[in-house]
Amino acid sequence: MRIAVLASNPELYSNKRLMQAGTDRGHDMHFIAIKNCYMDITASKPEIHYRGGKILKGFDAVIPRIRPAATFYGTAVLRQFSAQKSYLLNGPVAIGRSRDKLRTLQILCGKDINIPKTAFADSPLDTKDMVKLVGGAPVIIKLLEGTQGVGVVLANTNKAAESVVNAFKSLKANILVQEFIAESKGVDLRCFVIGDKVVAAMERHAAEGEFRANIHLGGTGHKVKISPEERKMAIKAAKAMELKVAGVDIIRSVNGPMVLEINSSPGLEAVEGATQKDIAGLMIEHIEKHTKTKK
Repeated sequence: MRIAVLASNPELYSNKRLMQAGTDRGHDMHFIAIKNCYMDITASKPEIHYRGGKILKGFDAVIPRIRPAATFYGTAVLRQFSAQKSYLLNGPVAIGRSRDKLRTLQILCGKDINIPKTAFADSPLDTKDMVKLVGGAPVIIKLLEGTQGVGVVLANTNKAAESVVNAFKSLKANILVQEFIAESKGVDLRCFVIGDKVVAAMERHAAEGEFRANIHLGGTGHKVKISPEERKMAIKAAKAMELKVAGVDIIRSVNGPMVLEINSSPGLEAVEGATQKDIAGLMIEHIEKHTKTKK
C-alpha cells in the first residue's frame, strides 16, 4: 500500500518509527509536510499539490500526526485526502474535537464517562462561584489551548485561584477550573488505544516538586497493569471522541478512575520505551486490517 505520514517534522521519533514500521511491512511510505501542501478544491477533482508542483494522489491510507499549532491547516489538508477516498487513521472532525478541552469534557460527560469536577465561565465576576463549584482550593486551572502540561496551574488557596483566573481572563484567555485530585500524588496513566483495544499502558510519575506527570515536563513513564475498569474507560473515551488512535490520560481517585485528557496524536517514544511494544507496527497493522487494498 501507499501510506502517507502527514506531519511537520520528519525527524521526530514518532514519525520516524511510523515510516520505518510501514517500510518493514512492505509498504510504500511517504512523509508529507503539512506546510508544503496546497489544495485545489474542485467538486469533480479535488487535488492536493505539493511544493514544487507535484500532485499528491493514490494514497491508500494517511496517518495524521498534526501538532496543535497546525490543527486548522492540517485538518483542512486531511479533509482533502478524505475527498480522495484515502483511509484516515484519525479523521479531521475527531482531531478537531480532541484539541478543544472543553468540548472533549462535554462529550465525555454526555457518554457518562467519569471526569474531575469542572467549571467554565466567561466573566471574571463568576470566578468565586467557579472555584466553589469544583469544591474549593486547591484547584487546577487550565488554558483551553495548552498542550503537554503547559498552561496548567495549581492554586492552593481560593484567593490564589481567583487571582490566577482573573489574570488569565484579563488576557482574554479561555480557562477551565477543575478539582485537584490530591490522592493521585502526581501520578497518572497513559493508555494507548488503537481501534477497540488498549495496546499499551504506562504509569507516569511527575518530577520532584511537580504535580504534572507529563513526560515533556520531566516526568517518567513505567509499564503498568491497568484494571478492567480503566481499560474499559479508555476504550469508551476514544470511541466517544471517534478516534481510532488515542492516548487517553486517566487519573486514579477515591471515586474511581477519571479521564483527564485525550490526545489524538499521542507520542510513541515514551510508551514504546516503557512497555517495549511495537506501537508503530500495531498502527500499521490496524491500517492493513481496515483497508481493502492489500500490500
